[in-house]
Amino acid sequence: MDLRFFEIYRNPEYVQLLIEGAGLSIALTLFGGLAGFALAIGLASVRHFELPVAAQVSAAYVDFIRNTPLIVQLFFVTFGLPLLFGYAWPFWAHASLALTLNFSAYFAEIVRAGLASLPKGQIEAAMALGLHKRQIFFKISLPQAIAATYPSLNSQFIFLFLTTGIIAQIGVTDLTYAGLFIDSRTFRSFEVFITLTIMYVAIALSFKAMLAQLHRFTFAWVGAR
Repeated sequence: MDLRFFEIYRNPEYVQLLIEGAGLSIALTLFGGLAGFALAIGLASVRHFELPVAAQVSAAYVDFIRNTPLIVQLFFVTFGLPLLFGYAWPFWAHASLALTLNFSAYFAEIVRAGLASLPKGQIEAAMALGLHKRQIFFKISLPQAIAATYPSLNSQFIFLFLTTGIIAQIGVTDLTYAGLFIDSRTFRSFEVFITLTIMYVAIALSFKAMLAQLHRFTFAWVGAR
């Protein structure tokens, strides 16, 4: 097999495209992950407290997102919502919103499971000490739920990062878009997708290492109990 990786690496335009695409993929994943996680806590909390109507809406939202493909959500957010509400955003903003909504549903279900797994005795003991429901939730229940489900949240985040290549379908110049562009110019598909694979693996492992450090820093009290 005649491999010509140099046709990619010696061209400054292609190298810059790959670097910028990787940067955009990382940025959108981080934004979608953080915003999705914040939204997930809200979704999980209303179900945890069994708030009338809000709990049912949260459950329906989670089921809807988890049972529709990301690409359908992406096209709906990009082309459907602007038609309904009459606004115009750049494609990367649509991608950010779609990823946030997608991330939030998966994270919400994991956090909800973590909250449901906590022993009720802890809540009763905290109430007996005079703590309010909000204090119990944010200072006792939520930290323990996140700590208990951190490996699942970690895996889900990495998995969702690996699905972000789909945003290239709406013209977002992410890493996958960069690879497809270079492939269309060089016709070196094998070399291009080997390069993309290596870059995705490197980014995913970097995320994994970063999340492991975050766990070590944030949940040091777990091992000390």
